[in-house]
Amino acid sequence: MTTPNFGLTTAIFSAENDPTLGRKFDVDKNRWDLLPWNAAAEIVKVLTFGARKYAPNNWRYVPEARDRYFSALHRHMQVWWGGEKLDPETGLPHLAHAGCCLLFLLSLEQTNPDFNNKD
Repeated sequence: MTTPNFGLTTAIFSAENDPTLGRKFDVDKNRWDLLPWNAAAEIVKVLTFGARKYAPNNWRYVPEARDRYFSALHRHMQVWWGGEKLDPETGLPHLAHAGCCLLFLLSLEQTNPDFNNKD
């Protein structure tokens, strides 16, 4: 007894068209799986602390943000370089605070064409 194919033709399967080998055409897409989520979670903790202390997204409206976040970034890096791992106010890693400052600077630069002008 043969199995009916209901008018379907039988395909010759290879590694390229075998339906049991999952395929997804995402080679040119961003690799979010490469992001170190444990480190990103520390930055999110810094953002949460800031949102509670000031207001959510308050960082977007800080005057002279370019200079101030650049300075804050370097303050956190300087004390981290000196051996202090955790910020005394938040108890969170100085590197997470520095990463937060970098994200602020990058975001502000992306959304404001005049952000990088020193004039």
